[in-house]
Amino acid sequence: MAIHNNSRNSRRSVLKLLAAAPLFATIAGRSFAATVGVGKAAGNPYTALGVRPLINARGNFTYLSGSLELPEVRRAVEAASHQFVDLYELQAAAGKRLAELTGAESGIVTSGAAAAMSAAAAGAMAGTDPQKIWQLPDTTGMKDQIVILGPRNAFDSALRLTGAKLVMAPEMNDLKGAISDRTALVYTNWRDERVRDALQITRPAGVPLLADAASAVPPYDSFARYARWGVDLYCISGGKGLGGPQCSGLLLGRKDLITAAMANSAPWEGAVCRPMKVGKEEIMGVLAALEYWSKADFGAITREWRNRVERIARLVETVPGVTTTIEIPPGSNSFPTLTVNWDAAAFGLTVKQCAADLAAGTPRIEVLTNHNASLVPAIAYLNPIKLDRLQIVSVTLQPGEDLIIGNRLRQLLEKARKA
Repeated sequence: MAIHNNSRNSRRSVLKLLAAAPLFATIAGRSFAATVGVGKAAGNPYTALGVRPLINARGNFTYLSGSLELPEVRRAVEAASHQFVDLYELQAAAGKRLAELTGAESGIVTSGAAAAMSAAAAGAMAGTDPQKIWQLPDTTGMKDQIVILGPRNAFDSALRLTGAKLVMAPEMNDLKGAISDRTALVYTNWRDERVRDALQITRPAGVPLLADAASAVPPYDSFARYARWGVDLYCISGGKGLGGPQCSGLLLGRKDLITAAMANSAPWEGAVCRPMKVGKEEIMGVLAALEYWSKADFGAITREWRNRVERIARLVETVPGVTTTIEIPPGSNSFPTLTVNWDAAAFGLTVKQCAADLAAGTPRIEVLTNHNASLVPAIAYLNPIKLDRLQIVSVTLQPGEDLIIGNRLRQLLEKARKA
């Protein structure tokens, strides 16, 4: 039986090597460090400062600079930078265009999805009343409670900094009882049909619902879905999967609530959200990103993302004992994601050690593990540690980087296996 199993394993190894042979040939024929941006030291503004650019296989994390702007966005930002404009007029015009592109009644461009949350909270409490706007974050005399539907997360600080008081409703059954005459807003980061169920409770109560859809785009249909559901407000990041400027986001929804959010935001001096400034370049860049995704062939883009992680999988699976899976996570960050599995004890190599080795090498490679370098340690309890695993997220990979990652990871795993 052992001889039979060894023979079968040997055949599998040969087949995997044959499947990866064209990739090895490509690797041998190129100097990827010279062709990929992270390897170009000459004239690189980051290396001139002593900062190492990286291959981002972790995904759209803000601390890893979010995303790379779409070419269309770069052109829009550059064009916008050459003239002055009245930002009140620009936001009003952008709101009309956002309505056309998304199906929402209106919208504003913010300095990020968290800034959109803050503007929504301030607007829900102070409205457009100049005295109340100036009074925040002192909420005396205002409806100042925000119900958190579902679990807390690290971003509810964006609600609290406006002066709002949080009331928890962990489950749908808790929502009705959590709403009172002091409730200004209900917030949730649920993104499925439960949002529609929540609306059946919030609407009769006369309380607006804010849905956190920060990482729900792409696909582009997420914009229309929330509008179809009649969600009062929803926020989306501009600097992640959307491929817009890193310091940008969107708040979309009912026109009256958008007007109130804008009244509590930059460029209004004295508004609590005034520090969350967004420029003309970010506004035009976000609009360009939406224009792109409204016409893009998302199916073709997803296939290319999947092809990249499949190539990595073929390379690392040439190491005996290494297996992979590819999945598209539901709800958010829904991009083809590769999970690489091996027996850490048998290999003498943990996920943490492997990730550190990839990050320490040249070029620097960052992969997704259960470690979040940007989470405030005091609130780690909000993100319970799950089974650690090494994953590679396709959306942030650039052409050619898949083979660099696959080859480096294969070499590390093979070295550990032999040792």
